[in-house]
Amino acid sequence: MFRVYFFLLVVLVPAAEIGILLWSGKTLGLFPTLSLIILTGVLGTFLARTQGLRVLNQARQQINRGQMPGDAVLDGICVLIGGALLLAPGFVTDIMGTLLLIPPTRKVFKHWLGLYFRRWINKGNIRIIR
Repeated sequence: MFRVYFFLLVVLVPAAEIGILLWSGKTLGLFPTLSLIILTGVLGTFLARTQGLRVLNQARQQINRGQMPGDAVLDGICVLIGGALLLAPGFVTDIMGTLLLIPPTRKVFKHWLGLYFRRWINKGNIRIIR
């Protein structure tokens, strides 16, 4: 099942990106489209950096209190993926990357990611050693 989703992701997202970029170039023009792509990349880098530092500090605080930083780890994974998506040129990846970096919408992705990891743990694909 994972292979099907991965295949669709690898084929459909670039196809959508190309279509939207062509439409944007035709509608807005070349330079406004390029400016939007560069602007989202710069803003994405800034947002990823600030959110990444916030998550890192959260993890440090949890470790200092003797807690496992599980929530901070999921936040970190979302921030890493969101930052990478914002650096990729295109509007679809920019929207997904932004959703992963904004804390209120990131909660939804963290929930899905947590369920996915729990499923892996229950199947025995991931072992937690104490």
